[in-house]
Amino acid sequence: MDGMLSQEEINALLNGLGDDFQETKETEQLTDAEKDAIGEISNISMGTAATTLFTLVNQKVTITTPVVEYATWQDIVNSYDRPCVFIQIYYDDGLDGNNILILKEKDVKIITDLMMGGDGTNIDGEISELHLSAISEAMNQMMGSAATSISSMLEKRVSISPPSAAIVDMGEAVSGENIADFLKGSFVKVSFHMVIGDLVDSILMQLYPFDFARNLYQEFINAHSMQPDKSVETREKKSESTPKDDERGLKMQQASISTGFMPNQMPYMQQPVQDINVQPAQFAPFSPTAPQTVPPENIDLLMDVPLEVTVELGRTSKSIREILDFAPGTIIELNRLAGEPIDVLVNGKFVAKGEVVVMEEAFGIRVTEIIKQGQKILQ
Repeated sequence: MDGMLSQEEINALLNGLGDDFQETKETEQLTDAEKDAIGEISNISMGTAATTLFTLVNQKVTITTPVVEYATWQDIVNSYDRPCVFIQIYYDDGLDGNNILILKEKDVKIITDLMMGGDGTNIDGEISELHLSAISEAMNQMMGSAATSISSMLEKRVSISPPSAAIVDMGEAVSGENIADFLKGSFVKVSFHMVIGDLVDSILMQLYPFDFARNLYQEFINAHSMQPDKSVETREKKSESTPKDDERGLKMQQASISTGFMPNQMPYMQQPVQDINVQPAQFAPFSPTAPQTVPPENIDLLMDVPLEVTVELGRTSKSIREILDFAPGTIIELNRLAGEPIDVLVNGKFVAKGEVVVMEEAFGIRVTEIIKQGQKILQ
């Protein structure tokens, strides 16, 4: 023997390898029942999440029925904008595994601006840690409420860990601690059409590993298989009739033929019409009333979100020629008098006035006036 394989042996090995490949391929897909269950669970849980997002952005949020598909990393690259934001969702109780939410960069900026009290149009510049921190908190509230819905469906406690958000360039290879290993192969993609007011009309994607999707389906089946089928018991009781029951039923039918009524049915008796006291309706006078006290919103959700505070000494306008003439020692006159209060801005919004103070070797601002909401200030 020269150590070389014959053609028959090679064919046998290739056939065996093909069987292994086919078995592996079959494991990387879901049955129709599993796909339907994943779609239903996602539909109910994301519907609850949409209600939570509404309370955060104060805009109407609509998330449509999901579409469950199989996908690879290249499929996501070809169908989604780059860069985008990945939010990792880890389950720490009730379920074992994780999934990923993908949001477009523009959608993250709009949601963040709405959470900060803006109108959703302040989306200029690159995405920052402020955006990532705010969207992580929003997803924590949304997916926390979604986990509560899943708890009701599975009849067991389900909770998540605080999500983490990261910017991902879709064109780069799948690597790094912010990207799950299951994205390197095929996975389950659940797509939602998300609409927020008239600002966002986009696609929200949720990615599942196959193992997690099957585990979620199995938990769902186990929870519902423990409930007895009352309809089956009713049919069994109806089928267990005795001769006495049949004789009783025959007598009831004969009684109904002779009288026109079933034994447990009373004939209709006309009741005398009673006098009804009719009076004209009286309404309270339309007089001004004191405004009702509106309960404060739960702002504790945003207490840990960092904000950028800016102190503005003044402004001026210069032509390009004047700016090019700037040199060390040039004095720029501002549109503010000496000693006049300076403006304090939070995320570019005018919120207070103050005066400059010196604390040891550092400058500081002493707030002298808080600008009330709705007060118009000409700057």
